[in-house]
Amino acid sequence: MKSLGVNIGNITLKNPLICGSGEHFIELSGIEKALKAGAGAVVIKSTNESDAAKEQLEKTDYALLDSNFNKLEWDFNPPRDASVFNRSGLHPQPFDQWLELAAAADKLAAEHDAYAVASLIPASTQKLLEYAREIEKAGIRILEVNVGAPHGEEAATGAIMLEREASRISDITKALRKAVDIPLWIKLTGQSQEIPAMVKAAKDAGADAVTLMGRYMGFIPDIDTGKPMLGTHAAYGGPWALPLTCHWLVKTRAQIGSDYSLMATNGARNGHDIIRFMLSGASAVQMTSAIFASGYDIISNSINELTDYLNVKDLDCIALIGAAADQCETYADQQNRKDYWRDFTPT
Repeated sequence: MKSLGVNIGNITLKNPLICGSGEHFIELSGIEKALKAGAGAVVIKSTNESDAAKEQLEKTDYALLDSNFNKLEWDFNPPRDASVFNRSGLHPQPFDQWLELAAAADKLAAEHDAYAVASLIPASTQKLLEYAREIEKAGIRILEVNVGAPHGEEAATGAIMLEREASRISDITKALRKAVDIPLWIKLTGQSQEIPAMVKAAKDAGADAVTLMGRYMGFIPDIDTGKPMLGTHAAYGGPWALPLTCHWLVKTRAQIGSDYSLMATNGARNGHDIIRFMLSGASAVQMTSAIFASGYDIISNSINELTDYLNVKDLDCIALIGAAADQCETYADQQNRKDYWRDFTPT
């Protein structure tokens, strides 16, 4: 059997499937199910100090949509083209209770040769640093800070910070790196044209890895009622987003080099999607909506698909990282084919 192991900074994961932060990881029972299914790491539902961000969880709503924007039954058996449209909030518990949960989760993860990752979404820099220190003090082994939460601009004022500028990423990461020594992952928004610059800023400021990229905000009118679906704007993600994330993985790898750990999110639905992300330059892949909408079996199924692929190709997992990205040519490199476009126009 070929090796599934990958390195994220100085951390070795037993496989590249990371369960991204979501409602299904609010409670220890959900985290345990993901670990038993074989995940290399599980990111615990994010927290911060804002009561408004916690209260927002009670105002959540969710829709599973097909490619025609029709609502599907949330029956944990979605079609391949299903996308998730939702608004969300942060972990409902006070920080001290959340920290106790996170510490217990990481101890449990260690028993499965895996990690439970603490996740903070900043509301203020001061509290962010205070909470980061408490996380390290509690013995939790990895911290992810999500500065790209898509709900940032729609949530109550002061609930969530959404950062789009490289200079801000640099300032926040430097402060965090000064505050703690544990491995630090920074999760970035996709709602920016500065993505490679933001990654470089995080890297230069001391982040061990960067996750690309948070979901997009959307607005979907319901043509039957004439009203906004779910009543307002919401985060939107699905398999359609995979090529967008892959594009930025390739662009970022080309600018900052192949020796820095990138993680992908937004679009992975199975083991083959994990492979696609890795070929584009990701060292690991965070799967979130697919687990939320399909259930925990998708974790083991995806790992099995990845394993089968590696065995057929006679490759270790690390050989996938950036293999397609490093063969990417420019438009100018492409072959001239006179009138080839005619084969694709309607008659």
